[in-house]
Amino acid sequence: MMLGGRGGDAQVRALCEHWRDHYDWRKHEAELNRHPQFMCEVDGLDIHFLHVRGKGPAPIPLVLTHGWPGSVLEFVHLIGPLTDPAAYGGDAGDAFDVVIPALPGYGFSGKPREVGWTPRRIAAAFDHLMVKELGYARYGAQGGDWGGFVTTMLGAEHAKHLIGIHLNLAFPLPPPGEEDTEEARAIQAQRAEWQKKEAGYSHEQGTKPMSLAVAQADSPAGIAAWVVEKFRTWSDCEGEVERVFSKDWLLTNLMFYWAPNSIASAASLYSEAMQEGQLAKAPSEPVRVPTAIAAFPKEIMPMPERWCRAWFDLRRYTEMPRGGHFAAVEAPELFLDDVRAFFRARR
Repeated sequence: MMLGGRGGDAQVRALCEHWRDHYDWRKHEAELNRHPQFMCEVDGLDIHFLHVRGKGPAPIPLVLTHGWPGSVLEFVHLIGPLTDPAAYGGDAGDAFDVVIPALPGYGFSGKPREVGWTPRRIAAAFDHLMVKELGYARYGAQGGDWGGFVTTMLGAEHAKHLIGIHLNLAFPLPPPGEEDTEEARAIQAQRAEWQKKEAGYSHEQGTKPMSLAVAQADSPAGIAAWVVEKFRTWSDCEGEVERVFSKDWLLTNLMFYWAPNSIASAASLYSEAMQEGQLAKAPSEPVRVPTAIAAFPKEIMPMPERWCRAWFDLRRYTEMPRGGHFAAVEAPELFLDDVRAFFRARR
């Protein structure tokens, strides 16, 4: 197995040797279990989620949605600063009630047994979780990767419950009437080039997800190579994945696929979205919920501010100095400051 280039097989071997000889899942499991976690049946499916109450005068409920090949682990290190900012040198007035659900089919959430679990349906399930099960009349939402799609759908279809949405991945189209400008052609060509060179994983999981998943579910090395390659390619690590992610972090994230045997059910989200035409697709109508977009330089797709402004009620747009696709892990202080600043104005 190659991890995206020369020497990748040695990287996978080293990671798997660490997994076998040094990694302590029980230690990391105990750290995760310090946070309150729950299972709730929504739309016939169990949703696993962390729910931590904020310590401040008026915490804002905030649902954080991860993507592939991530997990709820992407946000766990931010629970303290988000829920109890004063304890981390911040302002208690910036506190949030944090809810971190695992996507259906991911981690320890239930595995869908019927078709139709698209980003739209997931957004409806997460809205139900926040409003009907947890009792929040209004809340904020944040997401990147699949979480960006789900969060966009929350803003588009459940606006009456949304205080605002914060995205670190969106797929805006050119503003109406500017589809054939030089800028539009250049960006669309850049996106097409990415699809040509990097989107093989997406097409495979979108058309024949079980072809790989059956083998991955039987091979720690196989699942490690498939997943960790994306952390290397999509992050701001200059080709050295452990500049950003430690072996233990990568393996703990892998355990959310390995321990509950969810690599196949997670891949199926691509098939669901492709069948519904929701894969890598911009919103069909402008999203009228107050929106912030954090543009990290190594994100997989460009998100020009003018394009974002045409498709979202854009209240904040931040060009970040560093960071990539896994922004909450790669640049946690930048991510945290931007989320706080955006929702501070919504309180």
